[in-house]
Amino acid sequence: MGQLAAVNNVVASHCTISEDSALTDQISVLDTFSWLDLHRRICHRRRRLYTLDDAGHGKIHSMKLPRHAEIWFAPYLRDRLRKSLRTDKPRRAWVAIADHFEPLGMCASVETALARVARWRDRLPRIAGDAPKDSVGQCPQYSFFYPLEEYQKELLDGIAEMVRQGISDVEVHLHHDNEQRDSFIRKVTDYLSRLTCDHGLLRQHNGRTVFGFIHGNWALDNSRPDGRCCGLGGEITLLRDLGCYADFTMPSLPSATQGRVVNQIYWCTNNPGNRPKSFDRGIEAAVGGGVRGDLLMIGGPVGLRFNGRLMPRLENGEIAGYDMPTPSRAHQWFDLAPTIGEDLFLKLYTHGATDRNLEPLLSEGLANLFGWIREEADKRGIELHWVTAWQMYQAVEALIDSNKSISAAAVSQGAVGR
Repeated sequence: MGQLAAVNNVVASHCTISEDSALTDQISVLDTFSWLDLHRRICHRRRRLYTLDDAGHGKIHSMKLPRHAEIWFAPYLRDRLRKSLRTDKPRRAWVAIADHFEPLGMCASVETALARVARWRDRLPRIAGDAPKDSVGQCPQYSFFYPLEEYQKELLDGIAEMVRQGISDVEVHLHHDNEQRDSFIRKVTDYLSRLTCDHGLLRQHNGRTVFGFIHGNWALDNSRPDGRCCGLGGEITLLRDLGCYADFTMPSLPSATQGRVVNQIYWCTNNPGNRPKSFDRGIEAAVGGGVRGDLLMIGGPVGLRFNGRLMPRLENGEIAGYDMPTPSRAHQWFDLAPTIGEDLFLKLYTHGATDRNLEPLLSEGLANLFGWIREEADKRGIELHWVTAWQMYQAVEALIDSNKSISAAAVSQGAVGR
């Protein structure tokens, strides 16, 4: 009972601080059922946790949850219950891959980085061309979030070539530490100008250059407990004012930077006094709900993966050489992914330039991924749409602004406004 009591305390503590006050009555019911569901699952596995030691005596082994479960586990349970109770099922799935693409990572030379980009430039068009098309005949799309601090013109030229082929896009990635407001504004502004003027990347929207964003080291809005890898207060409003249309950093598990909102697309508002981790709470994006905060957060799936394992493994939508896509993962991604009305948004991520991921992805990983996602969508009778990060945002924006899903053909024209 000690294990159950500990988890009960975690659930109770989150229930009182993580939700908008307007949802109090609904959440109280969900919290009760979430706890009952957790209790049932643990009891169901209790027999599997009871084993015999070498002397033949019974022995109980505790079931440990992944690291920092105190942040995300209770919200995850509520989301599972909520989705299990919904009667309307998704009709459309928008699928994007966000690559934290760092060709100079691990202190690589420029020559090594150029070789990495060349490998992607050679293989990605073939993989995308051979992959199953979506419901409007578009091939899979790929979003390179390229680090500001790794800017080299010749590296971006190679990626821009794939963008012109209509299979990819480029957004903004940034690693920094002990950052100051003025230097942040200057660096991002200069980088946007380079991407736009020198490479023809990014796009214009409502009269300004806009971009998607992923924070390096997961430390969005100074969210690390030690304040490292960012140091910038008020980062959410600064990103908004600089033209960021959405943040794609989350999930950051198993890092402590993970927010308490999981498996939702939601609006966050900068904390008073520029306190860190403004995205820890927010208002869920809804059909016709309009803008409800400073910055839109588009996150990936968060869950627990058992698949016959006694100890659960974390599912966070990462595609890596040590955690390749499988049919069962594709199935779970569809179950976990955020939804807005009848539309499902599946954002996966990878670090595709690192040696441990590059060859596994380009040899068979991406090809298998696209095939299994297509099969899963077909099994569920869902329209599938391959999209870039920008196109995913367009689909979200159409829903929250106009009460209806955007035309799939319109979204497929991802370069409109560039």
